[in-house]
Amino acid sequence: MIKLKLSPPFWFLKLCLQCNIPLHSMTHIHPFMTSSFSNPANLYSNRMIDSLSKSGRIHEARQLFDKMPDRDEFTWNTMIAAYAKLGKLDEAQILFDEMPNKSSITWSSMISGYAHSGRGTEAIDLFWQMQFEGAKPSQYSFGSVLRACSVFALLKRGQQVHAHAVKTQFDCNVFVVTGLVDMYAKCARILEAECLFNSMPDKNNNHVLWTAMVTGYSQNEEGVRAMKCFRDMRAEVVPSNQFTFPSVLSACAAVAAHEFGMQVHGCIIQSGFVANVFVGSALVDMYAKCGLLDSAKKMLVSMEVEDVVSWNSLIVSSVRQGFGKEAVFLFKQMRERGLRIDDFTYPSVLNSFVSIEDIKSAKAVHGMILKAGFEDYKVTNNALIDMYAKLGSLACAFQVFNSMSNQDIISWTSLITGYGHHGDHEEALKVFCQLRTANIDPDQFIISSVFSACAELTVLEFGRQVQASFIRSGLPSSLSVDNSLLTMYAKCGCLEDAFQVFYLMPVRDVVSWTALIVGHAQNGKGLDSLALYDQMIMNGIRPDHVTFVGLLFACSHAGQVEAGLHYFESMDKVYGIKPGPEHYACMIDLLGRCGKINEAKELLNQMTVKPDAAVWKALLAACRVHRNLELGEIAAENLFELEPRNAMPYVLLSNIYSASGRWADAARIRSLMKLRGVIKDPGCSWMELNGKVHTFTVEERDHPRMADIYAKVDEMLFLIRKVGYVPDMKFSLHDMDEEGKELDLAYHSEKLAVAFGLLSTPPGAPIRVFKNLRICGDCHYAMKLISKVFQRHIILRDANCFHHFSDSQCSCGDYW
Repeated sequence: MIKLKLSPPFWFLKLCLQCNIPLHSMTHIHPFMTSSFSNPANLYSNRMIDSLSKSGRIHEARQLFDKMPDRDEFTWNTMIAAYAKLGKLDEAQILFDEMPNKSSITWSSMISGYAHSGRGTEAIDLFWQMQFEGAKPSQYSFGSVLRACSVFALLKRGQQVHAHAVKTQFDCNVFVVTGLVDMYAKCARILEAECLFNSMPDKNNNHVLWTAMVTGYSQNEEGVRAMKCFRDMRAEVVPSNQFTFPSVLSACAAVAAHEFGMQVHGCIIQSGFVANVFVGSALVDMYAKCGLLDSAKKMLVSMEVEDVVSWNSLIVSSVRQGFGKEAVFLFKQMRERGLRIDDFTYPSVLNSFVSIEDIKSAKAVHGMILKAGFEDYKVTNNALIDMYAKLGSLACAFQVFNSMSNQDIISWTSLITGYGHHGDHEEALKVFCQLRTANIDPDQFIISSVFSACAELTVLEFGRQVQASFIRSGLPSSLSVDNSLLTMYAKCGCLEDAFQVFYLMPVRDVVSWTALIVGHAQNGKGLDSLALYDQMIMNGIRPDHVTFVGLLFACSHAGQVEAGLHYFESMDKVYGIKPGPEHYACMIDLLGRCGKINEAKELLNQMTVKPDAAVWKALLAACRVHRNLELGEIAAENLFELEPRNAMPYVLLSNIYSASGRWADAARIRSLMKLRGVIKDPGCSWMELNGKVHTFTVEERDHPRMADIYAKVDEMLFLIRKVGYVPDMKFSLHDMDEEGKELDLAYHSEKLAVAFGLLSTPPGAPIRVFKNLRICGDCHYAMKLISKVFQRHIILRDANCFHHFSDSQCSCGDYW
């Protein structure tokens, strides 16, 4: 919108005097002139008040105003307009109330003053008061009130003003229509704006109206229509200005139309606006967002006035396009040139440190932020939290977060997602609980991160509570939220709930299908995973590398060797996906489980990528099952080198020796493990009950109900012996007598957890137990019989997969 000058044209008075034109003959030109011309003293004083006001000497202007014995309408309007323009609305209102005869210009000055001071509602109320007091609106008062409706997006108020414009026959006034077009566009009602624009018969004579329409399209993400409107504007030979060009360039940037943008650049050069700082900044932004960073830099260097906004735009685009080092270099150039670094520059450059993983430089810039006094700026602090969280410096992220006086949803989101991304899921849930205590409503990003954390920690009931809270909030769901919720249910062994989420999703992507495929594979339903894969392909969803990990895992746990080989070969041949170490690990696991150790070894030798720890772990696990000592030793030695602090290869190799009766070798490996300072994570099992997690280790003694739990274990073992249970001594990996071995097996952590579940849940209710290690064969056999004797559905997730025990059967088919 054009800013209107409300003061009378003194340049015209001067011209009249220079040309000896009688002043009384020109009084019809401006309604303020009559009284001024009849009183030369007033004319001089009015000119002085106007001059003093415009030069910022408002107190001197007021002193002159107070001394004038005879104030005319222009005197009052000049003084009121001066106060209003400076935002001194209290002083303006006092004079406004004292003014004997208010004109439409007087009302317009006050309305405009309230609008520019951020008091849009009062500006609109003043407009209606004007009508109530019988003052007729002018195009200027309509323009001022519509400006207020535009700035504050007050659609209903704007529609009321529109109706009044129709009633007072101002709806064809090009000035008023321009205000209406701007108002509707700012209120995201672009069709109404377009209709008004097209209804104007003489719009080709008004570049302001055309600019309003181009700007409206651009601001409403209608980039193509904005460009078309600009093209039509050029075809009608309507001149563009410093407001038109930035709008159309913004549209070009939004749709990456760099060729059209280059043509606009040519128009800018022809029109002589290339030196305008706003136009130049828009050109830099357009080229940068279209990926033409070299052109953006050339434009930036050619600008006569170095604009911080342009530099910021180039830094942001460099970061978004993956040129983090370039963004840092630009930041350094800004400092060398002495440009003022603002609160938009710092967040942009902080993002660049994430892509280049430069924590040292990031902390140095953090120091600059503190030195420059930007530590209280919320946007900058949020960028710091996000940066530290993504770089894994969670202590620093929390320190910045804790120093903020008023964290917003972005602050909380960055911290929660940071903890979740780096595996500290428990801390992520703690921060989420703090957020809820602070009465802050989470958004979709936080909810998605919380569901992911619940999935990793397998805290099903907590996840259900979060889901219920999210539904009550009325927030619309998103693909990310739905996928995280689906994954949570799948990882907690609740396939029916996962299916329900899946089928209610309005949009499904490869992540959705893959989560369901992996979920079925982990829950012992490998054949269902393969059927889901076929459905996914029929639905036109292209698999990714994670999908094939799930598929091969399903084949491995379902014993589908031929199908596994088929999917493995199709990765590259059909979809162009090169197998990674994780895919080879699945294939070696598949072959190893089926006893095809030589084939697994051959595949390992044919790998096109270097074997990682997962590959050697799969081979070592197969060697443990089939007691292949020679190959097991090779796999273990490679793991000792790749993961020297990991206890897993020491334990498995020791177990292989123990199972073969080679107790001395087993003891040697355990001594070597101790000598190297490798500590084995103790086996533990846990279950969630009434919002609390109960954890058990082997021969646990610290639980408050330990006596009852041990008694229940003894009862379980007594009853299942009656239906055929015999302890499998080969899973007691200590050199002791038979009785000692039996006691060693009796109080494994999963048995203690199931006993606690039997004591603490209603008869017939399912029991959910989670274990950090692979369940041993003896416990697996016992769980099948416990499910039959106590008529319970026992869901046990170990480090490998889910086991659904029911009526003496397991979903894994004894193949895990």
